[in-house]
This record gives sequence, C-alpha cells and structure tokens, in this order.
Amino acid sequence: MKEIFKREGVFVEFEEKRVRLENGDEVVHKQEHPTELWWGLKETIKGKRVRLIVYEIEE
Repeated sequence: MKEIFKREGVFVEFEEKRVRLENGDEVVHKQEHPTELWWGLKETIKGKRVRLIVYEIEE
C-alpha cells in the first residue's frame, strides 16, 4: 500500500437558505459545492482500489 494523495482542507462547501413561502410556511434550500480538494481526490483515485481514512482537524 502506498500513499497517493495527502492534502488538508474543506471537502465540500455547504450552504443553507431559509425561504418563506406566500402561505407563511418556511422551507430550507440546501446546496453543496465540491471544492478543489474534492476534485483532486476524485481524479487521483479514479479507477483505483483504495482505502480512505478521514480525520477531522480541530480548529
């Protein structure tokens, strides 16, 4: 087993927006945006058999 990818950062940016409807109800729109980290990992592991281990970095 060899290391082929090692970077830190935010994997996916997440956004939530509350919208009030005409009838008074409120709905939540959720959006996810992949980051450079996501795209880089995707391209690196494409077609390979891998084991992923993810650590959360405390801020």
